[in-house]
Amino acid sequence: HGDRLFMDDPAIVGGWARLDGHSVMVIGHQKGRDTKDNLRRNFGMPHPEGYRKALRLMKLAAKFGAPIVTLIDTPGAYPGLGAEERGQSEAIARNILEMSLLPVPIVAAVIGEGGSGGALALGVADRILMLENSVYSVISPEGCAAILWKDAAQRARAAEALKLTSQDLLELRLVDEIVAEPVGGAHLDPDATGEALRAALIRHVGELRKLRADRLVKRRGEKFAAMGAFTEA
Repeated sequence: HGDRLFMDDPAIVGGWARLDGHSVMVIGHQKGRDTKDNLRRNFGMPHPEGYRKALRLMKLAAKFGAPIVTLIDTPGAYPGLGAEERGQSEAIARNILEMSLLPVPIVAAVIGEGGSGGALALGVADRILMLENSVYSVISPEGCAAILWKDAAQRARAAEALKLTSQDLLELRLVDEIVAEPVGGAHLDPDATGEALRAALIRHVGELRKLRADRLVKRRGEKFAAMGAFTEA
């Protein structure tokens, strides 16, 4: 239960599931559905115990040769004093390291917010998907604007500079596919959104299953090593 060291973290949930008749490990952020649940789950901001729980589940999946699916929806890792004292940065870094070496297919999907290291700790994957209206960024537009221009009202300017939309990130080759949402957004028809995401996951996991473990790990490393490369004109 939990991270088996300190506590359970309701901001991270996970367990075995069936995808197209095959066993997979599904792990994701959970924000909650009402105020009481939001508070219990810390608005989807995990403590280090949440990331250690996620890693425990990932290693269990690897032990049985099962693919891993992660669902990312967090404003970021919790920055509280206790979380920092218990090794928040180490927990995130450990997940990034371990995920890069897991010998099973990993598919990550950003389904809402993908905030900074709190998202990346579940995001080192062979394939990265984003719902059409989701965002993925190192910092929120408000936080960026407050740092750069000392004015959170400059959030639109910051958002444009951050290139945090699904279309921006697809063009930058940081994500692999955009999953279309119903007109008006995923929240208006969660069942249709779930089916669209399920179909994409089946396709990507199916393709990755065909690769040998050593090839998966090599390609995953190359994928992330290529991010941020640029050519000066």
